Amino acid sequence: MRGTSQRSLSTVWSGFEPVLTAAGDDASVIGEQLFAVLDALDSSKALVRALADPARPGDSKVALVRQVLGNGFDQRVVDAVAGLVVERWTADDDLVEAVEHLAVASLLVSARTRGQLQVVEDELFTIMRSLLGSREARSALSAPGVTTEDRVRLLDSVLAGRGDEVTQRLARRATSHPRGRRFVATLTWYSSIAAELRDRLVAVVTASQPFSEAQLDRLGRILAQAYGKEVQLNFTVDPAVIGGLHIQVGDDVVDATVLSRMTDARRRMAS
Repeated sequence: MRGTSQRSLSTVWSGFEPVLTAAGDDASVIGEQLFAVLDALDSSKALVRALADPARPGDSKVALVRQVLGNGFDQRVVDAVAGLVVERWTADDDLVEAVEHLAVASLLVSARTRGQLQVVEDELFTIMRSLLGSREARSALSAPGVTTEDRVRLLDSVLAGRGDEVTQRLARRATSHPRGRRFVATLTWYSSIAAELRDRLVAVVTASQPFSEAQLDRLGRILAQAYGKEVQLNFTVDPAVIGGLHIQVGDDVVDATVLSRMTDARRRMAS
């Protein structure tokens, strides 16, 4: 999500995050209700079109939100969705993704309230790393031909009852409602939202061989300078990586050649 849609999400989030922080343990309830809203939107393209239509007055869209969600939903959820629909979106699907973003962030804020946000972020990465050597398992957790029950059962065997409750809820959500994404890609996105809540970026680094601590520190400094923000490195080893190194920061994929150019450009600017 970029441009107008990203600015719209940022506007809503700036007002919604304090609400979640004040909610404390209720932030998880808000998150689950936002996931219910997401499921409703995924099941009704007509409703999405009505709520995302830039030609429809904002008051009319807010009234529709309050009509649809007025009974049974927390007022904070209704207000958040109402805030989203009055913004402008580059594509209808961006509005739906924004609801998903708020739902995920709500669960993560509940973990932050308990001082467990970094734990959840680390556990999500651990799940991704545990699947690295099993292409069959990774595929099964996202494949449309596999029933939801079988995907969740497979995930439960991977989790084996371990992990924070938010980690488990997000992981189950990623496989039971893939929304057209692969399981690992969804967990990567969830992790990036957790990093944002800690004012960090996450770089998923996959190399053909292990890095030393000095190499990891240097890579972290290069990326932090390039992006202007502290970067957490989630590092895995995969001998099959083409070119020896693959780096993903959000939507950006940085190969070793690009990284070398970034380093050279910074050196020239400093000289």
